[in-house]
Amino acid sequence: MRLPSSVENWDARETAPSPERNKQPILEVLARVLPPRGLVLEIGSGTGQHVAHFAGALPGLVFQPSEIDLARHASIKAWAATEGLSNVRPPLAIDVTEHPWPVSAADAVVCINVIHISPWEATLALMAGAGRILPAGGVLVTYGPYRRGGAHTSPSNEAFDAGLRARNPLWGVRDIDAVADVACREGLLLHEIVPMPANNFTLVWQKSRPGPA
Repeated sequence: MRLPSSVENWDARETAPSPERNKQPILEVLARVLPPRGLVLEIGSGTGQHVAHFAGALPGLVFQPSEIDLARHASIKAWAATEGLSNVRPPLAIDVTEHPWPVSAADAVVCINVIHISPWEATLALMAGAGRILPAGGVLVTYGPYRRGGAHTSPSNEAFDAGLRARNPLWGVRDIDAVADVACREGLLLHEIVPMPANNFTLVWQKSRPGPA
């Protein structure tokens, strides 16, 4: 006897505490800024908790999860299956630094908790890739801890940054102005800065012009 997909996939789902805490506050921003219809590419889907939560709440959108860590793909698929979501595609293994991306066009891009736990080159590549695939007026939404004006926004973020750099000197909490400079070169303008719980920010970037070919 074949079990329902929700039962089959139950044990494959991974659950991390951070997505459970922030998925609803992030969704509240996405519900305002994403288009009502179209394709949303998520860069760095992790366990799949975010994409399942967003797709369930925004059924008019199709979500394309991606995760460079292939070991996480089973969890991403399981979250979509157990929630019965037909608007979540199978995950892709996207390395943002490899051009071209396997997704050539999207109406929006979402990237959560990636910029600070990857080398600066990944941020450059993220902005370049989003600039290529988004239409004029399309949005890139990024979430995580950031510095503002060169300073940390809390002692806990400063300690977190030190811990990241101790693990990998190429990681670290980035400054919003530095990220904005990179984004601007790719035709992405910082449209909104949304303070979030736990000293994080959601940044909404909007494509202002056609990107390079």
